[in-house]
Order: sequence, then structure tokens, then C-alpha cells
Amino acid sequence: MEIVKGISVIFILVGCFFFATGTIGFLRFPDFYSRMHATGKGDTLAVLIALVGLSIYHAAYHGAILDSIKIVVVAVFVFLANPTATHAISRAAFRCGVKPWTREGSK
Repeated sequence: MEIVKGISVIFILVGCFFFATGTIGFLRFPDFYSRMHATGKGDTLAVLIALVGLSIYHAAYHGAILDSIKIVVVAVFVFLANPTATHAISRAAFRCGVKPWTREGSK
């Protein structure tokens, strides 16, 4: 049981790492599109990995297999919906005239 607990903790910590890197990218990148890229990729992977770790822990220590399956279904939904939402927001921004950042810094 300690191995399962270690695996689930590793998954959750890796998810937290990707949340942190997405946040750093959001704070450091220069324009809207690169910020959307950082948060979209980082948060999608972070939620997927953290929820898988949570479902492993919940199944092993609480014996609730059905609840763990529900957690995995939520993770898959977020994995599919988050990139779609990120794309829709970026496309709407482009259509509204938000210009991408260039090396010269002109917008």
C-alpha cells in the first residue's frame, strides 16, 4: 500500500509542478497568445496528472472504484475541453484584432 501511496503522491506533485510552470509562463510571456499557450498546455496536463493521482489514491485507500472512475472521466473531459476552449478564446481574440507579439516589439 505504501507503493501505491508513493505513486499517487508523485502524480499529484508532478501535476502541481505543471500548474506552477503554467503560472510562470503566464507571468513571464510577452503577449496574449503565448500566455494562452502556456496556461492551456500546462493546466491541461496538470489537471490530468493530478486527477489520475487522486483517483489512484482514492481507489487504494477508500476502496471506491466507482468514484475513482468518475474522477478519471472528469480528467478526460478536462483533457478534451480545455484545449478546445483555449483555441476558441485565442481565435476570438485574433478576430477582435489582438495582434501577436513580434521580435521588434511592435503590436
